Amino acid sequence: MERQGTDRIRLGMVGGGRDAFIGAVHRIAARLDDRYALVAGCFSSSAEKSRSSGADLGLDPDRVYVSFAEMAECEAARSDGIEAVSIVTPNHLHAAAAREFLTRGIHVICDKPMTATLEEARALAKVATESDALFILTHTYTGYPMIRQAGEMVAAGELGALRLVQVEYAQDWLTEPVEQSGAKQAAWRVDPAQSGAGGCIGDIGTHAFNLACTVTRAIPSALSADLHTFVPGRRLDDNAHVMMRYDSGMRGMLWASQVAAGCENGLRLRVFGTAGGLDWSQEDPNVLWHRPYGAAGRRLTRAGAGSSAAAGRLCRVPAGHPEGYLEAFANLYSEAAAAIEAHHKGQTVPAEVQYAGTAEGLAGLVFVDACVRSSRQNGDWVALEI
Repeated sequence: MERQGTDRIRLGMVGGGRDAFIGAVHRIAARLDDRYALVAGCFSSSAEKSRSSGADLGLDPDRVYVSFAEMAECEAARSDGIEAVSIVTPNHLHAAAAREFLTRGIHVICDKPMTATLEEARALAKVATESDALFILTHTYTGYPMIRQAGEMVAAGELGALRLVQVEYAQDWLTEPVEQSGAKQAAWRVDPAQSGAGGCIGDIGTHAFNLACTVTRAIPSALSADLHTFVPGRRLDDNAHVMMRYDSGMRGMLWASQVAAGCENGLRLRVFGTAGGLDWSQEDPNVLWHRPYGAAGRRLTRAGAGSSAAAGRLCRVPAGHPEGYLEAFANLYSEAAAAIEAHHKGQTVPAEVQYAGTAEGLAGLVFVDACVRSSRQNGDWVALEI
């Protein structure tokens, strides 16, 4: 495949056809900083829907495919073929789709989780290691500027030795059995064949886990989980309580729920050390509270006074102008673009560029697997072997 250094990255997409929420989000994120051009796709397992979705997006009909295997083969053979592909399908298709593109040297930007099962994740990590292409995982919330600042403050020792991390992700959209009334987004998430062994814990629990790991720069060594299904007839968990232990002596608690009535998208992270604490909420993402021990708390704002360089490089507008979910997602795509451009030039990815890859993907699947096993054993403590 040929390219010019000033060209937008030629992007394909697998999944994300008409009425697919996350596909539209990925496309917006990819275009926000003008680093990509969507040129090809296999948008649905339905040939008719894939073609109509491609037409909606103004794509050349010859580059709208009926299978991701066909897409990977045809695009790899073109001199102007895609350089990267976004995979935004249900979980059970991530591994097979990613493998088709990685083995052909096409960079993969994959929605989380990495795969549906831990075994698939380990196999895909091996494929990614052997490929000349990058594997990038989109854990949205790590793209927020104030999360980058929180991680930088922890790494700089501003909280002292870490003692506690508490993270929660509370939603209410599965409070009722909406999967039984045609809600497509719910149906696959509560189907073990498509989602994997974890329901809520795999869907949003992995986001909470990844956020805690990213900011604390630590992964728990053991956990005790209580996964529960409140809605009768539902096959996967819709609520999870997890206690976590770290080799450093730190302790953690994670709560994820999709039946927390009245909660919309309540992702919150709190980290406490010997010298102070941090508090961040996704529903007010431009603010990070720093509360030093024995001193008045500081309200840090995105691009405001006290904002760090790590946060500043992810900001687009001045302080006081809110940036949110789409901008955070776009930050992930821009970090991916920087990594891909460096890769094309044979350069090392700049140290400030941060993105999740196979290591974080594997950690997420190890976490889900450990939670499921612990819960089945009445909350026994289970080691995380990453």
